[in-house]
Amino acid sequence: MLLPFVWLFYAAAANELGANPAEALIRATGDWTLRALCLLLAVTPLRVITGTPALARFRRMLGLFVYFYAVLHLLSYSWFDMGFGVPEIIRDIIKRPFILVGFLAFLLLTPLALTSFNRAIKAMGARRWQLLHKLIYVIAGLALLHFFWMRAGKNDFAEVFVYAAVLGVLLGWRGVIFIKNKALAGAS
Repeated sequence: MLLPFVWLFYAAAANELGANPAEALIRATGDWTLRALCLLLAVTPLRVITGTPALARFRRMLGLFVYFYAVLHLLSYSWFDMGFGVPEIIRDIIKRPFILVGFLAFLLLTPLALTSFNRAIKAMGARRWQLLHKLIYVIAGLALLHFFWMRAGKNDFAEVFVYAAVLGVLLGWRGVIFIKNKALAGAS
């Protein structure tokens, strides 16, 4: 998961990001945030379907990589588009809905990253911790909406549909499992 960062760092240092390096960095870090999010959400279905419980230990690392790339995405936008001008960033968040939604996803992701260590689980209690971390589903929806609205300005939806399909399958699988478990619990 660090290879994309290493490549982006090298490409930026070697001036190989194309005609608009700022846009390339903003877009690439956003893409890697979505990819890491899809990988994170794929862990549980893969673990259950393949009968490989050891896959569960990758969830925390992947979740932190989602946050890592989200931070890089926000920093790239804040630095290259806004020059770290806080008033300009606030105005842009208010003015452009896709940035507002992306920023909201980032804000919701932050407590997940801050509570991703064992001590936080113990301090919060497993039940409250699990409830908090269910926000990842809301975050996935917000991230997809952010990407959709960003691409709507360019009328380019091909990648949006790919991510929507992947997230739809991953979240749909969870929905099916949830319904099956409720039906089994009701039958008992």
